Amino acid sequence: MSKIHWFFLALLASLSLSISSLETRPNIILIQMDDLGVEETQPYNPGALPSPNLNRMAAEGLKFSRYYCGVSVCAPSRASLMTGLHTGHTQIRGNIQMQPHGQLPLADEQVTVAELLKKAGYHTALIGKWGLGIENSSGEPTRQGFDQYYGYLDQILAHNAFPAYLLRNGVKEPLKNEVTWDKPGSYSNGLGSYATRKKQYANDLFYQESLQFLGKKHQKPFFLYLNFTMPHNNGEAPVADRFESPSIKAYAKENWTDTEKHYAASLRRMDDYLGGIMATLRKKGLDKNTYVFFLSDNGSTEDIPERFSKHFAYRGSKRSPFEGGLRSPLLVWGAVKPGTCEGAAVHWDFLPTACELVNIATPSGLDGISYAAALKGQKFQPGERTFYWEFHERGPWRAMLKGDWKIVEWMNTGQVDLYNLAKDPSEKQSAHAEEPARTAAMKQALQAARTPSEVFKFGRK
Repeated sequence: MSKIHWFFLALLASLSLSISSLETRPNIILIQMDDLGVEETQPYNPGALPSPNLNRMAAEGLKFSRYYCGVSVCAPSRASLMTGLHTGHTQIRGNIQMQPHGQLPLADEQVTVAELLKKAGYHTALIGKWGLGIENSSGEPTRQGFDQYYGYLDQILAHNAFPAYLLRNGVKEPLKNEVTWDKPGSYSNGLGSYATRKKQYANDLFYQESLQFLGKKHQKPFFLYLNFTMPHNNGEAPVADRFESPSIKAYAKENWTDTEKHYAASLRRMDDYLGGIMATLRKKGLDKNTYVFFLSDNGSTEDIPERFSKHFAYRGSKRSPFEGGLRSPLLVWGAVKPGTCEGAAVHWDFLPTACELVNIATPSGLDGISYAAALKGQKFQPGERTFYWEFHERGPWRAMLKGDWKIVEWMNTGQVDLYNLAKDPSEKQSAHAEEPARTAAMKQALQAARTPSEVFKFGRK
């Protein structure tokens, strides 16, 4: 169904609502971290760095015990979150750099959760990292359902947490940092940078911007999509400076490297942000009518300091098809009944969930299902779900999870691996030789799970 058709339906739905019903519909805050693996968070791993506010969010809210991201790398995972489609159906299925800069933009015909909520009478705002189209492209946030935005549109620019500038609704706002830019011909084509004079930390600015947004008197219910860039490292910086935070004072006495201290300090700062947001919502009396989602775009970065990853149970990290790359935390706080949800959920479930929460029609043809029942204290029993992912970088692969069985096909070599996550949660031993019939059936299902893409094609070398 076309975007115009859905706009028309959503407009009719919003016009049919009374002013009083608009005022009582819930607010939604979607907080997404960048490269935060599930085992980096204390609610899922007691041995992780202390996070009192994240722990409180889990204790007072709803914790999903088995949650997956859109795929194990940035742009396609975020596209899946916004559109309700998995990476066999989304338009954006990988990271592709465009000219003069930025990533492949969302096309006009893509329907995002922000568009649906805006047409239903919501005020919609994006703060932080986007990565789905730069200014003046079809993917610019204000062309994809957001009333306003502030932050980074290009995810390469977002590598630097002390950038030269940020964008506010298409206009550059210079910052006081001094940066060194990459040379043309580099991976970032001269667009990556690192700061040599660090004065303004982007995530602090995003946090302050979010508090200002929440402090306003809103005439409409709101949807805030808040994207921090921590703990993503800066691959353009010298190795010792790749994890960035304004201060390592809290860990100054630890016998750690500065890299380890900066990594730990960035997660501590993240936890402080969450505490401030929850406190602000309570002070404003918004906590009982606001759903606050906390998740990550993909698993841990490949070069997370070993001090913090050596005891992780899951195999793999960012860009991998394994649980360490695909699993994400999901905590929901505010207008929820506390507890734990055992049903498996995934990034592309967010759009239908948001639609059900605000009582608007959900577009047909989505891959996601709503888990709103769990948020309302009811049973979420999706049964044996089938999840599909595909990946187009550094040795492409595709994977499918059906119940406890996961198949991975390595597209360059044709190798196929099969894992039983109930018996082998760390994915240490492929069971394809012992399960030839299951392997063959799931391999066939892999092919059927995707639609062709003119941009994202598999080919063996």
